[in-house]
Formats: sequence, structure tokens, C-alpha cells
Amino acid sequence: MLNNKPGVSESTRATVLTAIDVLGFEVPERLRPRLGALVGLITPELTNPIFPAFAQTIESGLAAKGFTSVLCTQTPAGMHEDAYVQMLLDRGVAGIVFISGQHADTGESVDRYVNLQQQGVPLVLVNGFRRGVEANFVSSDDEAAVEHAVTHLRELGHRRIGLAVGPKQYVPVQAKVAAFRRVMTGVPGLSELIVTGLFTVEGGAHATATLVDRGATAIVYGSDIMALGGMRQARRLGLSVPRDLSIIGYDDSPLMAFTDPPLTTLRQSVLEMSEAIVLALLDGIHAGQEPRPHLVFQPELVVRSSTGRVPATALREAGA
Repeated sequence: MLNNKPGVSESTRATVLTAIDVLGFEVPERLRPRLGALVGLITPELTNPIFPAFAQTIESGLAAKGFTSVLCTQTPAGMHEDAYVQMLLDRGVAGIVFISGQHADTGESVDRYVNLQQQGVPLVLVNGFRRGVEANFVSSDDEAAVEHAVTHLRELGHRRIGLAVGPKQYVPVQAKVAAFRRVMTGVPGLSELIVTGLFTVEGGAHATATLVDRGATAIVYGSDIMALGGMRQARRLGLSVPRDLSIIGYDDSPLMAFTDPPLTTLRQSVLEMSEAIVLALLDGIHAGQEPRPHLVFQPELVVRSSTGRVPATALREAGA
């Protein structure tokens, strides 16, 4: 490959040359990738299966167009997003995709993205629309997701429905909470049916214990990972899912059809969103086009076995 022999795909050649560069070896001038061969892909930690799913589909789409993705994963004790961005700029990336990055945190300034735009760096920001940034935004419709979930649970007879989501400063969380308050208007003690915490198994478990104690017969979670924590906590409490407690996740990340019971969840359109992300980024790289309007994709309710009819005891207590 280093002799520039035929029979090696451009994506493979670019990947190997990138690895050589990262390891500090000198790449022969004739083999240096053309300007724009590298694209930064910044994601949160990969323990949540939805993020690897996005990374894989976006990487595949970019590779098909001759670009190599430089994956930068943020962890609580790892590099900050800003440090990754500087590293990517030092390597001459043609553009950057941010998946659920600092842009989704309303406690963070959007100035970092405005500065990148002023430098002419094409950007795509995924899940977390913020005003003041003229970049490409691609999101899943969090409000529609909550509406679908609550409608499904109400059709099963549930009235005491809880919402368990992540930290309240995040844009997707705020959208879910706003939708929940709207569709659940008139329910007594509505505020106590909303619990914010962490997007983790432990966060889901804690929220479940709290909501069950407050009389919830069904819970909508902000992620599949939280919902798995909810299932585990339900068992600890001696409850059966869905006989005693119905559970709905969010993402439809891989393997959710194989949980016990299989998880009812709201599927993010990962493939379609990833295709839109790639096209938007390439438009900015090749044509310098103005950002597209905010692209919002509809989630799909995938009904499996973790939701069921409201318990008869709950109906009797409600006087139904």
C-alpha cells in the first residue's frame, strides 16, 4: 500500500495513512491524503449503544465518499470536547460532526461553534438544537416521542405515568419534559411524576424506585440504558414487567429486542439521520453551501413485551 500499488480502496489507504500519522511516522509526500480527507467525529462515551450505532453508520457513509473519520470519544475523566477540536484542527480536518456534544447542554456557551464557523470549518450538530449557531442541525423529535409513548400507555389504561430522564440542562431532556407536561395536563401531582437524573443504569434504577413509590404504573425513560436500570429495579422491588409496571425506553439501540422482557422503545432513525448528517457535511466541504434548515426526524414506537394493561388494582384504586 505504501508503494501506491493498485487494488487498495481509497478509504483503506486513507485509514492506514491516518494511523501512520497519528503514530508519528513520516508519510511520503506523494502518499499524503488530499486536503479534506479527514473528518472529525466527536461522540459521548460509547457505553450507551446508540452512540456506537451513530458512529458506525456515519463512518461508513463518509468512507464511501473517500473520507476517513477520526473518532473522538468523550468520557467523564477524559479529554474535553474543546481539546479534541483543537487536535482535529491541528490535523487539518475538513469538517466535524458533534453527536450530543456541548451544544446540547444549555449551560454551555455556543461561542465555540460560532468561532469554528468563522474559521470556515463545516459543522453538523446532532441532537440538541441551539439558536445562535448557523450550522447544520440534525435531531430526533423528542416531543413527538413522548406523545407516542404516553398515547400508547393511555390506550393500555395507564393514568399514573412517570417520566425518567437525564440532567435537566440538556436540550432533548427539556423537550421531553415540555411535551410530557403538555400531554399530561390535568393529572394530579404531575410534577412529582417527572424525575431527572443520570443517563445510566443507576439513574434509571433510582428514578424507578422514586416513581413507583409515587404510584406510577408505567414509566417512560430518556434512554434504553435507563429503562434497563428500571427493569432491574422493578425486580428488586418484587414487581413484574409488564404485569405490575410498564416500561418504555428511548433509542431502540442494538439488542433491545433480546432483553427480558423485550423492551418497548422509541426508535431513533439512526440510518436516515446518519445519511442526512453525511450529506450536510459534504455539502459544506465540497460546495461551501449554507446550512440546511434544522432537520427533525420522527421516532417510531416499537411495541414489544415490556408494556401491558394497567394492573387491575390500580384501576380499582382510581375508581375506574
